[in-house]
Amino acid sequence: MRCKQLTSFLLATTVGMLMAGAASAQVTVFEGARVIVGDGRVLDNTTIVVSGGKITQVGGAAPAGATRVSLSGKTVMPLIIDTHTHLSTNRDALVRDLRQRAYFGVGAALSLGTDNYELLDLRNKDTPGMARFFSAGKGIARFEDRPAVLQINSVEEARKAVQTNVQHKVDFIKVWVDDRDGKFDKVLPSQYEAVIDEAHKAGIRVTAHIFNESDGKRLIRAKLDAFAHSVRDKDIDDEMLTLYKSNPNLVVNPNLPDRGVKKDISWLKASLPAADYAKLEEANTDRQQAQRAYGIQARNTAKISAAGVKLVLGTDGNRAWGPHEEAEDMVVAGMTPMQVIIAATKNAAEFLKMTDTGTLEVGKNADILVLDANPLDDIKNTRKISAVYLRGVAVDRSQPIP
Repeated sequence: MRCKQLTSFLLATTVGMLMAGAASAQVTVFEGARVIVGDGRVLDNTTIVVSGGKITQVGGAAPAGATRVSLSGKTVMPLIIDTHTHLSTNRDALVRDLRQRAYFGVGAALSLGTDNYELLDLRNKDTPGMARFFSAGKGIARFEDRPAVLQINSVEEARKAVQTNVQHKVDFIKVWVDDRDGKFDKVLPSQYEAVIDEAHKAGIRVTAHIFNESDGKRLIRAKLDAFAHSVRDKDIDDEMLTLYKSNPNLVVNPNLPDRGVKKDISWLKASLPAADYAKLEEANTDRQQAQRAYGIQARNTAKISAAGVKLVLGTDGNRAWGPHEEAEDMVVAGMTPMQVIIAATKNAAEFLKMTDTGTLEVGKNADILVLDANPLDDIKNTRKISAVYLRGVAVDRSQPIP
């Protein structure tokens, strides 16, 4: 009997020692970096301890026996979160999209309203080397020439479209309130009011594509939760600014357009196929009409940012590197680099209800973007990527994602 007890004790002790050894081997210490936390704080020459994909310590001495990674001279920040994309609608291409985003330091992306329901099983998965995927399912519009959009022409159809999305457990409801320069019928106030009401009954928030200030005002009064674009037809007036501020939970994604100026895009050359880079360079010209459009939205962004309206970063389309361009455009519009980083990390994570990421704090995922230069000095330094860690595991950046 005593022999059996001793054997059991020795076995348990051995297993315990092995488990402890395994746990110790998983502890990594990142040392000496400037840490941009994501909430406005900056910590110089700081230690970040990671275990099991989570941050277990920020600052202080490194625990004994841990793997040590020197980041002296580097700046680290949380991975970027893109709150407005239109990702691919077939599985292989979607996986590629999410891998490309991780390559560029983007930890999550919300696809807004043009998705294939059959791919929603990939949502919010912690897959190695891939950004997390969120979806608004199929957006709601009137007679749009898009097979991925739910077309409505009545209040009843508006409610049914929301119910269809709810059945697929989407993360958001997206509604287009725009006539596309007179090409389509615009969703009517009675219809988007029904969309918002039906979504809120199901506990789901609604984001709206808009162009005109007048539509924006009506949507805020209808209890809209977020804008997927800011006002684009004119400089906003005092009434619009007051309405923005009337709902402290309202979130705005400025989604600034191309500035219409020739830029240095050489930072992308090593990360893209030659043909793709050549197309970008060919389109990289000065365009006065685009400059005017950017000017309107830039002034509106500066005004609502100064007023304390909650902003998030989003890019539209499907450019994995787009958040780095958008960050520059937001700074050119008048935001500070720190304000843009908060919009792209903490605010964006809260918008997607991601409680495990968005800041570099104890208990959060070790979603870490390591940079060779400080983006607070120049926001374009977010492009100078030294390494990307998703949940504590380095993303393979040895080759671009084809």
